[in-house]
Amino acid sequence: MSGPTGSSGPFRIFAWTLFDFANTAFSVIIVTVIYSRYFTNHVAGGKRFFWGIAVSVSMVLAALLSPPLGAAADDSGNRKRFLLALTLVSAASTMLLSTVHAGMVAWGMALFILANIGFEGGLVFYDAFLPGLTSPSRYGRISGYGFAMGYLGALAVLLIVQATLKDAADPAYLESVRNSFLIAGGFFLVFSLPLFVWVPEPPAPPGHGRGYIREGMRKSRGTLVAIFTHPELAPLKKFLIAFFLYNDAIITVIAFAAIFAAETLRMTDADIILFFAIVQTSAILGSFLFGFITDRMGPKRTILITLAGWVGIVIGAYFVQTVGTFYVIALLAGMAIGSTQSSSRSMMALLTPENREAEFFGFYDGLCGKSSAVVGPLVYGALSDAVGDRIAVLSIGAFIIAGMFILRSVVPPPVRRPA
Repeated sequence: MSGPTGSSGPFRIFAWTLFDFANTAFSVIIVTVIYSRYFTNHVAGGKRFFWGIAVSVSMVLAALLSPPLGAAADDSGNRKRFLLALTLVSAASTMLLSTVHAGMVAWGMALFILANIGFEGGLVFYDAFLPGLTSPSRYGRISGYGFAMGYLGALAVLLIVQATLKDAADPAYLESVRNSFLIAGGFFLVFSLPLFVWVPEPPAPPGHGRGYIREGMRKSRGTLVAIFTHPELAPLKKFLIAFFLYNDAIITVIAFAAIFAAETLRMTDADIILFFAIVQTSAILGSFLFGFITDRMGPKRTILITLAGWVGIVIGAYFVQTVGTFYVIALLAGMAIGSTQSSSRSMMALLTPENREAEFFGFYDGLCGKSSAVVGPLVYGALSDAVGDRIAVLSIGAFIIAGMFILRSVVPPPVRRPA
């Protein structure tokens, strides 16, 4: 598989990881740290349920679109075209969030939903490049490199935003908050470009390019049936169900962590940015370290270890009383996020049939990854408004434990060695 001049294997991998570096600007600034609180407190008048609805609706739509788009991308032989379109949609919508002001709930929700669909939908095609970049025996470490670069990008954009964000008492504070959305969208767009230049397309299947959207929809329906009926795909089915459950918990943590920090512990903007800088730093370490651990121990055992850590983190969050203790939880949560996401992507790559990567990653990132985010944010948002954040936190642990229970029964195949 060749690409532009100079696109050697290591360079292609680096260009691929830069997309992770780019897109986490959206995740950390919009979903987690800044826009989630701006929308909840300033736009929606303190009602967290509206934020839960926005996250859930965007995930439902992304979940419905991802499998047929993934199958269509495989059939068309042009994954990068789909990825570029979704990246442009997400980056542009992110920058337009700077036009959202107090009371503009519908506009703020609509732009976020569109931006999140582009972000989440793009992950299907981005992840599907992984099997073509390296051998199965190195999926863990390469996946870990990607997530580590992603958290490095998140740390970089946090530092940029921190340097531009005014004090809350400053009359220009809200304007500086809205400017952070411009920074996030521009960061996403600029650093995503190397993938489109230097990462080549996988070889196209015979007869590609004719009616591939319709064919993608047909194949995605067939894939869904196959996952739940074919005995040889039973390990994949169980893994996807387990991933659905524990990923629900992780996405809920990401969506509501800053709100929990601000409302329950009364943390300032500076405290929250420092908190997430700690999360991103430890996530870099977790992604890098657990990439090697995954290749040595196998993704299943690695995921179970990280999920056990998540249970402890949830218990700690329930009892936390001080900002200092919350920083310790942040350190552990960052390690857990990076390692869980990295080893899960490796597990999916190991279970995916060859030459159908985008199609099956469409179900991993879409049907299971994104639709899993429907239940958790709604449950957390409703419980938080009704009885407070601490009780809502416990709902996260229930999803994690259920996912662990199902994952224990998954029997992964032996690692496929390159010919």
